[in-house]
Amino acid sequence: MKDTIVTLLAGAIDALKHQGVLPDDSQPTIKVDPTKDKAHGDYATNLALMLAKPAAMKPRELADLLVASLPASDAIQKTEIAGPGFINFFAATDAAAQIVAQVLDSGDAFGRCLIGKGEKVQVEFVSANPTGPLHVGHGRGAAIGDCICRLLEATGYDVTREFYYNDAGAQIKNLALSVQARAKGLGPDDPSWPEDGYRGEYIVDVANDYMAGKTVTADDREVTAKAEVNELDAIQAFAVAWLRREQDLDLKAFGVEFDVYFLESSLYQDGKVEATVEKLVANGHTYEEDGAMWLRTTDFGDDKDRVMRKREGGYTYFLPDVAYHLNKWQRGFKTVINEQGADHHSTVTRVRAGLQALEVGIPKGWPDYVLHQMVMVTRSGVEVKLSKRAGSYVTVRDLIDEVGRDATRFFLAARRADSQLTFDIDLARSQSNDNPVYYIQYAHARVSSMLRKAEDAGQPFNHGVALANLALLDSDQEKAVLNRLARYPEVVENAAKNREPQQVAQYLLDLSGDFHTCYNAVKVMVDDDTLRNTRLALGLATKQVLRNGLDLMGVSAPEEM
Repeated sequence: MKDTIVTLLAGAIDALKHQGVLPDDSQPTIKVDPTKDKAHGDYATNLALMLAKPAAMKPRELADLLVASLPASDAIQKTEIAGPGFINFFAATDAAAQIVAQVLDSGDAFGRCLIGKGEKVQVEFVSANPTGPLHVGHGRGAAIGDCICRLLEATGYDVTREFYYNDAGAQIKNLALSVQARAKGLGPDDPSWPEDGYRGEYIVDVANDYMAGKTVTADDREVTAKAEVNELDAIQAFAVAWLRREQDLDLKAFGVEFDVYFLESSLYQDGKVEATVEKLVANGHTYEEDGAMWLRTTDFGDDKDRVMRKREGGYTYFLPDVAYHLNKWQRGFKTVINEQGADHHSTVTRVRAGLQALEVGIPKGWPDYVLHQMVMVTRSGVEVKLSKRAGSYVTVRDLIDEVGRDATRFFLAARRADSQLTFDIDLARSQSNDNPVYYIQYAHARVSSMLRKAEDAGQPFNHGVALANLALLDSDQEKAVLNRLARYPEVVENAAKNREPQQVAQYLLDLSGDFHTCYNAVKVMVDDDTLRNTRLALGLATKQVLRNGLDLMGVSAPEEM
């Protein structure tokens, strides 16, 4: 319907150009939006206000001419001019109801499109250090990142999901020392416990498996423990593999999988870090000061220059990040999206600056970033901070065990990434309309219940009868559902374009609300065979769109609750 109105308005503009009312070079972006108040119609446009100045007319006068010049269409019941010159459109019932036929005909494909034209896009997300179980912040990144991937795939992009393992550096040494200490029978309270050691119970499990000589299989390697307590390198290799496997199990429990696992250590082994340094030096963007090597990131928008190589030796963390992103570019990804925690905010400018300093044709502002804020978990109104498994934080597995995968995924992705999130365990577990996941899934299950009742009553849904009589869907409540269904493709496209899965979550809540209201106001199981089938068709279309949207959120669509 929205596309129809845009097309009609484009025809009116052409007519007014031909009449000399509008200049020939007028090429406005025609904006049509759903109305908030149905008394003002189904859709509205501010086109007359936009074109009043080039037309040298008052907006209401131009609105009159635009309406008079609209091509004839059975899709529009009437138009009204409101306020300073808004044009309101009232959709014809039978035309609006055709969305039901479109949804049922398209099925799982409804809302999907090909605007991506197969363009390769890489999305990096989670990228947790292999030093412990995934915490709830990683969970939020996993939910948002995976939903972004699903949205991009639904709009025609060729998506690669990538996990970057920081398996080099001081934190990995601390992991190995912690496992070694546990293997020696030491605890965190022992005076000789590593200063920055990891204290969670999982360290005990790693140490026990290492000393038992067990074999672990990570995504790209298999490591058998040497069971030698003084072999720190062997302990480190085993511990990293053990935790990579553990994180992979966390992600699978969360319904998240990756196409590529990239190791930071490979950047050093393959000489990519050194090659990056040599390129930056050759380009004249580095200098030595106080025994350290600096990169002139201020030449590329940073607030100060950054140390690349520390005085005591070794590279700072942002240098391998630059080498890693150069590798992404060389792999042919012109669009790269990094979904990370807000604590990575300071790395955005310096990584982009480093990439510009390489002078290899990478555009400014590349890659894209989606940064999520922290998550606070509460139970009975009190913050939950500790997990026995992790020692000092709430894990993703804790939440899945408490409330299930569906609620965990939906709650973590249903708000803007840049807003702080309170995860209320009590709400996520509740079977009430206050729980958004329950509310949406119940709407889906409610339609299934309607169809079962029709079957049991010997009145199974008749597709042909329903589609031949869609104009019967003329109550205000039914029209609200029809209009909401028609907006779904646009919601998917906008959510993908803006990397905002919460738009889909909000849409599903709105559609569920419209449907529940309609269900309570309009009786479905009536004696009239035609009317009953038509209303069942509306329910089926709603169920289909709910299932499609829930799939984009990685959430199941149950047939019964």
